[in-house]
Amino acid sequence: MITRLAARHRTIAVLSLVAVPSLTVAPARAAAARPTAGPAGVGAKSALLYDATSGITVWSRAADTERPIASITKVMTALVVLHEGGLGREIKIKRKYLTYAKKHDGSTAGLRTGDRLTVRQLLNALLLPSGCDAAYALADAYGPGKGRFVAKMNEAARELGLDHTTYANFDGLPWPTATSTRSTARDQVRLAGYAMDDAVFRTTVGRRTYKLARTKTHHAYTWKNTNRLLGSYRGAAGIKTGTTDAAGYSLLFAARRDGRALTGIVLNSSTTDERARFTDAARMLDWAFGSTDPYRVPPAPATPTD
Repeated sequence: MITRLAARHRTIAVLSLVAVPSLTVAPARAAAARPTAGPAGVGAKSALLYDATSGITVWSRAADTERPIASITKVMTALVVLHEGGLGREIKIKRKYLTYAKKHDGSTAGLRTGDRLTVRQLLNALLLPSGCDAAYALADAYGPGKGRFVAKMNEAARELGLDHTTYANFDGLPWPTATSTRSTARDQVRLAGYAMDDAVFRTTVGRRTYKLARTKTHHAYTWKNTNRLLGSYRGAAGIKTGTTDAAGYSLLFAARRDGRALTGIVLNSSTTDERARFTDAARMLDWAFGSTDPYRVPPAPATPTD
């Protein structure tokens, strides 16, 4: 299904190699070289940091342990939709999309029954406020039906070499069990490499806010990104938060600074402190960039977070 995409990105296969403790530093940067022990104070149960510029995994912890990934699942949801295309296609919002999200206590984009939104707009609803209602709408349209869509997600995972990833649903909610949808830090950073190569995905996850004015076909919407690194950490470029009781507070992230592009993940940074994932990510990035600037997690947005 996504074979063509996989063929364009075979260089990302370096992520399957054993992680090395530190990145080779160019002579001009030698003074800012990091200690080989890795970033201090990272509490995540699994983590990985990859330097996309040099093609090296610079640090990892339990990177091949399978864990629930919560709404980070929506990265694959978006990738399947983007592969099939038709971003201008309109999808009518059905009541079942809203009742589904409410039933499973999932984060929503606040979609309204009867609204007609384009796929491009729904991708923003999916990836910024982490709308499970938007995820269902896209899965239902592109399966067609949620069962067929999840099958496409798993087919894509196999084609992209994500051998330790299983999708049981399209949004990462804990059904049929809390651990049915699961992956590894290494698999998800690899997936991020594919996703961030897509301009629409890259632009979408890099937005802090997306606004839609009211029209004849839909209500007005304002969607805020749940990734609080954006706008608070210099160079942050995305990607996706995730939270369930089993997954803990998790984050797939990317940042660019001084000509270098880093991608990383923290899985289960905490089960009680939702700020921990952002602090963990910042500590990993600071270590890799050689930065000593203090980072403070900004306040949570007024809308529900994922």
